[in-house]
Amino acid sequence: MADTDISDYITLKKTKSGDTLSIEQKYVKVRSNTNKVLAIHYKAPMYLTAELEMYFDNFSTIDKLNLNIGDTGWIGVNYRGLIDGKANDLPEDYDYKILMLEEHKCPKPEYRAVKRSSTFKPRFTVE
Repeated sequence: MADTDISDYITLKKTKSGDTLSIEQKYVKVRSNTNKVLAIHYKAPMYLTAELEMYFDNFSTIDKLNLNIGDTGWIGVNYRGLIDGKANDLPEDYDYKILMLEEHKCPKPEYRAVKRSSTFKPRFTVE
């Protein structure tokens, strides 16, 4: 690590179990989309990509994660999938994975306490 306080790792942490996985940033390219989707392109040796696959084995898309890029702070994200990337210029023992994450969406304060709008009234009362 250089003279900065920024770490050379991206850390993923499962909120339910607390399991963590650290990924070296030298193998990563991060791309962000306007709809808060984050694509982490991971080109690394096969033993490292296998570790990433095992980390997300049996992981549901409704489970939450925390993401920390270079020890700059934790961000809440939703797991959206791990897909195989395609690249022709990789060395023989390397693999290419794309990790799709989405930032947690928190409803606006005015939507949190929504009043009941239904005027449904039952016809019969049960006694």
